[in-house]
Amino acid sequence: MQQTMLLESFFNNAQKDIEDKINQIITDEKIFAILKGGKRLRPLLAALSFKVCTGGKEKNELYQRFLEGAVSVELAHNASLVHDDIIDGDLKRRGEPAFYIVEGVDNAILIGHKMLVIGFNISLSHGEKTAKLYLDTWNKTLNGQLSEVNFNAKDLNGAKNNISADSKFFQFYSNIIDLKTASLFSSACKAAVYEAMMSDALAEVLAEYGCEVGFSYQLADDLADLEKGERIDSVVIPLLTRLEKKSKKNGSLSMRSLKKTLEKSLPEIKQLYLDEIRNHLKRAQELSKHPLIPINQYTPLLQEAPAYIINKMLQEINISL
Repeated sequence: MQQTMLLESFFNNAQKDIEDKINQIITDEKIFAILKGGKRLRPLLAALSFKVCTGGKEKNELYQRFLEGAVSVELAHNASLVHDDIIDGDLKRRGEPAFYIVEGVDNAILIGHKMLVIGFNISLSHGEKTAKLYLDTWNKTLNGQLSEVNFNAKDLNGAKNNISADSKFFQFYSNIIDLKTASLFSSACKAAVYEAMMSDALAEVLAEYGCEVGFSYQLADDLADLEKGERIDSVVIPLLTRLEKKSKKNGSLSMRSLKKTLEKSLPEIKQLYLDEIRNHLKRAQELSKHPLIPINQYTPLLQEAPAYIINKMLQEINISL
C-alpha cells in the first residue's frame, strides 16, 4: 500500500510537470484542445524510466529537456487518435465530440499532421537517435492501422462460430496491438533512456518493459469495453462484425443467432484476455528487475507500475489482478 501511494504521488507530480511543459510549448488552440484530458500514460511511464536512470539526481536542464521530449510523445499519440476517430467513425473522444465532428474531416486530418510535424521537430532537436526512434515508431503505428483497415475491408469466407478459438485472428490481433499501442509505450521508455544519456543496452531493456506494459494496457482497455457491452468493431470482435455483414448479404445468419454466438463466446474471450494480461504483466515485472536497471528509490516504483496501471483500467469493471 505504501509503495502504491508513493507511485501515485510520483505520477501526480510528473503529470503536473508534463502539463506545465505542454502549456509552455503548445500555442495552437486547436492542438491544445486535442491534448486536453489525456491520461498521459506514455510520458508518465517515460518519466519513471527517466528517474530510474538518473536516480533523481539529474540537473534541471536535463529534466526539462526530457519533458520536452515527453510532449512529442503526446503529440504523436493524440494525432493518431484524431485520425483513428475519422477512420472508425467514432463520435466521442474523452466524453466530448471527436475533433473531426467539431472542426470537419479536412481540418482534423491536417491538424493531426501538424501535430506530427511539431513532435518530429522536437525529436530532431534531441539528436539523430531520438529522431529515428520517432519516425520508426510512427511507421509502426501506420502499418498497424493499415493492417487493421485492410483486414476489416475483406469479406469473411467460412468463418468459425467459435470466435475465441480462431488462432489466426488472435495472432493478427496481437500484431495490431504490438504495432499500434505497445510500440509507443516502448518508444517512450526508450527515449527516456536516451534523454538520461544512459546505455543503449539499458534502452533496449526498458523498451521491452514499456512494450509489455503497453500490451497489457490495450488488452485491459479492450476487456473493459467488452465488459461494458461495447462492441469493438476494429479488433476485439471483427469476426462477428464480418459475420453480420455476410448475414445481411445472403440472409444465412440471423442477428439472433449472432447474438447467441457472442454470448457463448464472451466468457471464453474474457478469460483469454485476463490470462494474456497476467502473462504480459509478469514479463514486465521480470524486466523491471533486470540487472542493467539501476537500483535507487525509483526502482521499486518501476516494479509496481505495471500492475498499478492495469488495475486502474480494470477498476471500472470491478476486476483486480
